[in-house]
Amino acid sequence: MTRVAPETRPQAQVSAREAEILAALGEHLTNAEIAGRLFISIRTVESHVSSLLRKLDVGDRRELAALARRAEPGAREAAPATEAWRATGAWPALLTPFVGRARERADLAAAVSDARLVTAVGPGGIGKTRLALTAADDVRDRFADGAWYVDLTPVAGTAMIAPAVAAALGLGEQPDRSAQDTVLGWVAERQVLMVLDNCEHVIDGVGVLIEPMLERAPGLTVLATSRSRLMLPFERVFTVPGLSVAGDDDGVGDVDDDAVELFTARAAAAGAVVADGDHARVRAICRGLDGMPLAVELAAARLPTAGLDGLEAGLPDRLTLLRGGRRAHGRHESLRSALDWSYALLDGPLKALLRRVAVFARPVPADAVAAVAGWDPVRPRDVGLGLAALADHSLVVARPGDGGTRYGVLETVRQYGAELLAGTGELDECRSRHLRWCLDEGAALQARADADASWRAAFDTLADEFRAALVWGATPGRADDAHALAVLLAALCHRRGMPAEAQQRGEQAAELAATHHDAATDLRLAAGSARARLAGDDALRLHRAAAAAARRADEPRFAACELAHAAELVGRAAGIMSDPPPAGAVTEWLATARHLAGDDVLAGAWIAISESFVHRGDGPDTDGLIDGVVDVARDAGDPLLESAALDRSTTLRLARGDLSAGLAAVLRRTGSLASVPAEAAQGFELSDAYAMASDSALAAGELAQAREMAERARALPFHREVGHVPASRLVVVTALAGDWEDAVAFGELFRDSWERAGRPHVPSLRRAALAAAMVHGCRGEDDRRREWLTVAESLGPTTARPDDRRVVERLFESSWLLHQERAEEAVECLRPSPDTFQGWFEAIWRPWYAALWVESAVLARAGDMARADDMARADDMAERLRVARRAVAGNAVAATLVDRTAALAAGDRAGVLAAADALDAAGCRYQWARSLVLAGGAERARGLDALHSMGAAPA
Repeated sequence: MTRVAPETRPQAQVSAREAEILAALGEHLTNAEIAGRLFISIRTVESHVSSLLRKLDVGDRRELAALARRAEPGAREAAPATEAWRATGAWPALLTPFVGRARERADLAAAVSDARLVTAVGPGGIGKTRLALTAADDVRDRFADGAWYVDLTPVAGTAMIAPAVAAALGLGEQPDRSAQDTVLGWVAERQVLMVLDNCEHVIDGVGVLIEPMLERAPGLTVLATSRSRLMLPFERVFTVPGLSVAGDDDGVGDVDDDAVELFTARAAAAGAVVADGDHARVRAICRGLDGMPLAVELAAARLPTAGLDGLEAGLPDRLTLLRGGRRAHGRHESLRSALDWSYALLDGPLKALLRRVAVFARPVPADAVAAVAGWDPVRPRDVGLGLAALADHSLVVARPGDGGTRYGVLETVRQYGAELLAGTGELDECRSRHLRWCLDEGAALQARADADASWRAAFDTLADEFRAALVWGATPGRADDAHALAVLLAALCHRRGMPAEAQQRGEQAAELAATHHDAATDLRLAAGSARARLAGDDALRLHRAAAAAARRADEPRFAACELAHAAELVGRAAGIMSDPPPAGAVTEWLATARHLAGDDVLAGAWIAISESFVHRGDGPDTDGLIDGVVDVARDAGDPLLESAALDRSTTLRLARGDLSAGLAAVLRRTGSLASVPAEAAQGFELSDAYAMASDSALAAGELAQAREMAERARALPFHREVGHVPASRLVVVTALAGDWEDAVAFGELFRDSWERAGRPHVPSLRRAALAAAMVHGCRGEDDRRREWLTVAESLGPTTARPDDRRVVERLFESSWLLHQERAEEAVECLRPSPDTFQGWFEAIWRPWYAALWVESAVLARAGDMARADDMARADDMAERLRVARRAVAGNAVAATLVDRTAALAAGDRAGVLAAADALDAAGCRYQWARSLVLAGGAERARGLDALHSMGAAPA
């Protein structure tokens, strides 16, 4: 595949937005993270990435990232972008030019155009990957959403297939949703070509993933490579032949001799020239090797040192096998023979180095190889030169890049090396060394302070090594190291924003644990990851499993705390469970916990706060109980217990209507968590604290603070790929503040992320859809408004619970009605009085609701300002104003809206303008402009102009 040199690429064609996205790619941000940073939809990011790939003529997003890093100020001169891309594991077809195969290339491209599942089948070394990627590149422009490459070589087991595909697609983990469901949701409505390379070692798992994808995604086409067919319905098998070799006397020239052309090209790259008169001899060698590309390359690499005479002498068994009837089996033998011959020509240290480098899952630097492979007869200081020598012989692939040269082997050579390791008795030692190296590298990653772009890139490079080591690590003699690595990988995955795998690795660690105590600790951390990703059912199961393990370890206090955590989760977050346990079961857990805790103060405090969440009472002793728990938490240095207690304090104060006290309590909570790392055990508390802080600030009318807290929640690592969760609050805050452009942008982020997550049923997120519907309705975008109302219905139940006055629905619907001057309908929508609201959740919305409740009544009964003066003396209107003022206490913005309504009712134009000034100072642009319109006179035109600039439609 030909690439344009970086200096000749059409940089001038890159738009400003594309430049921003390119810079973000250089930071190794995912599509979701880029969308969140730039306030654009994920689909828009994908579109710009596809455009950049075409404009800059590069293979994939990692190559774009390399290009972006070199464009940074102060970046050193580096290798071409393709080389930087190779260092991170790009399309293998870019490593060397594609030679020949014109007919096969066209035939495979045609097959991909005609069939939705094509499997390129052939033995190792036949060139399946090169042919598949070249053919895919030929047809990728026919797929509106692009072509995507997934290398399954480093995938350690079928469970990691879907995560590998999700990672290649730029998808992250979704809360309480499998990687397979995430991938299915992404491909469902896209027109995509997906290349799945090296399927043979996980072939059953590949079939389990591909079949439902093809059923649910009519625009998906899959091109797989494998040593055997996938055995799936509608699969079209494309058998990849060896390179063509013309007959000695058929008059066919070199142009049609693909094998000879490849041999000649690789020999020239190695510094040897094939004379015209020697083509027949080369042809005979290639024919003896069945045209196997890898075997031909290995032979050509030896030409400078062995010459044709040496090649012919070194492969006598191959050159005698010119008979027919041995195609597939013979091809395997020809490759093995070429590998055996190349291996035999190496000296002892190089042989050992080739064997041992096969233990790595991905290309690695020379110092990593030295750490693992550097024992007799390999000297660590000689490893760099040895790898270079192996690369000269095409046995190792050198991948230069900005971070230095990395060395790896093709899958066929890897398997060959693994066989040799087993045969020489070195396999256990090599794997043990690799496992210890993984522990060292993981510990170094964990010690780094910030999970910035370079940290994420480093983790992504090493993660497959850790996973591979865990596959073979669970054996006698290595279980302790494997357990340590599983614990380490769980922590790193959580930090990377992958709580689902973090949970999986935590459970794996528990299975590897040597003691019940270690198992209980691992299960507790796995429960933390489950809570962070809102997988309530899993979290409940894991807390109880941790309690059981702790009891087996004879640690009753540990067990008591875990049972208390299970009960506390039901009391605080039953909404994240598909089937919350009955009250009787929770009561039983708490009783068992009390028995196990005995007189332990800390365990008793956890049990007490859990009981408070479960029973939700507000008796005379409740405040004292909470204060006591906070004191215990501080004395014990337990910030999570303090956070839980302050959360209970926050909800109590909100329910009592003391909004400022509720906000103060939650800000104490976020302050107590300020130095707490975003690790598994703390994830739920951090996420919930910022969410409650945003809600409490909204209740108090502190809109800037509400937005700041929502932004902090969005920055948490485990929210990187689930943008709809924190975005839900950002949509609401910006909608109420009148920042409609931001509200629309956050709405698109919310919707994109929610759809990518499979449109989960999460009633608590309805607020975002309802706020977005209000904004689009006020902008006169009726179709968009209806779309968002449909989203709201999909997010939660369409009928209210008996105790639910649907305050959020009424709030945003009436806002739209009032904008349209349909005050009578708004009055009907806002029929429940705000003084009937109970509970902390309705307390968040009560001030905003009350302001509209009284305003709609005034406007419905007032045709103009003159009549409003008469109406203000009416008893019912005076009572409404008194109720509204009680409800807005503690919310300065809502109180200003009520003041504006009172001024309207009294015909006090100056009072309306004073409210406008106060709303302007508070940053409420829409309500400021609306106040000018309501005031009338010269200010009305100013208000209408301001509304028009916001995109508001005229009433």
